Amino acid sequence: MKCSSVREIDTLTSLKRLQGQLNCAVIQGLDLTQAELDWETLECDGAVFMGCHFPDGVDEQSLRRRGAMILPKFANLPYHPYRHELYSREELMCGWTPGHDDSVDKKIYDHFHSKGRHNPDVLEAMAQRLHDHAIDDALRDLLEGRVERDGRKKVVAVMGGHGTPRTDPYYRKVAHITRQLTRAGYFIASGGGPGMMEAANLGAWMANADDHDLETALQILGRSPVYTDAGYMECAQEVIDLHPVGSSSLAVPTWFYGHEPTNFFSRYVAKYFSNSIREDGLLAIATYGVIYAPGSAGTTQEIFMDATQNHYGTFDWISPMIFLGKKRYLEETMLFDCISQLAEGKQYGEMLLCTDDVEDVCSAIENYQPTHYQQP
Repeated sequence: MKCSSVREIDTLTSLKRLQGQLNCAVIQGLDLTQAELDWETLECDGAVFMGCHFPDGVDEQSLRRRGAMILPKFANLPYHPYRHELYSREELMCGWTPGHDDSVDKKIYDHFHSKGRHNPDVLEAMAQRLHDHAIDDALRDLLEGRVERDGRKKVVAVMGGHGTPRTDPYYRKVAHITRQLTRAGYFIASGGGPGMMEAANLGAWMANADDHDLETALQILGRSPVYTDAGYMECAQEVIDLHPVGSSSLAVPTWFYGHEPTNFFSRYVAKYFSNSIREDGLLAIATYGVIYAPGSAGTTQEIFMDATQNHYGTFDWISPMIFLGKKRYLEETMLFDCISQLAEGKQYGEMLLCTDDVEDVCSAIENYQPTHYQQP
């Protein structure tokens, strides 16, 4: 069968609605032992079963003869290549205690490195690529409003140094900025790690808290400022215990830098094996702007990646670039002047700002609108 469109099925409920008409459907990562299907009469020409668990007695060869493709499960992996939803903090941290890290996150990280993060074998590489594609797909569901049923997300990303202490003035500024933007209806995304990334997700998490609660959280976190300090994770958990129901935001970390802990304050975690896909994708989804807090080489790389996307309209949209930190970006590195010169005469040249003021950042995001790229 030649399929003009493909239906993606990732829940038993949506599978049931098809009433056995699975032609040109992709069934992803489901346990089908509880599915109410007549396997003998199932229409499945053009169907693709990805890592599904079939009931005992189902004749897979019969399904193939009727036109189905069955992609097998991979054995002995600590992750699910065909998963159909993003991670959560609870899932990744399952097994972690203050005295011993036996978390899912750590098991995947150890597996990734034992298999060779630079040169995995063919099957491992295939499993990692399938996993990252599944994360892409789940992330699209979230951002297009199919997870929280709230419409398309207005994504603002925050970049900055992973080693920035929780006591740094810019950590505090970022938390206040993202809290205010979340209250204004924007959806915050970060690289998911410590430092400025944690500050971004913290502010979003605390959007429904008052100033006193945020200040209390900052004081607790300040007892263990850097992710290599003793008690770092425990302080984050203490904040979660005091404020267990926070607002939604997104973390986009990678096991490539898995020695850095995924921060606790994002409701959704899109964790990748491929760092290049993760970085380019994080910038691409930030259609309502990117805020650059002070950072080092990684942040500098992201600035030029974002500028390239804006310069050439890589994803058809132009969005603001906000540089938070005059000393860092005007004096120490002159990156703002460099990007300003590059953007001269281009659409995104009108969407650049360098400031130290929290209100200036929020106003710029709220006043700018994503703009379609126009060919010169």
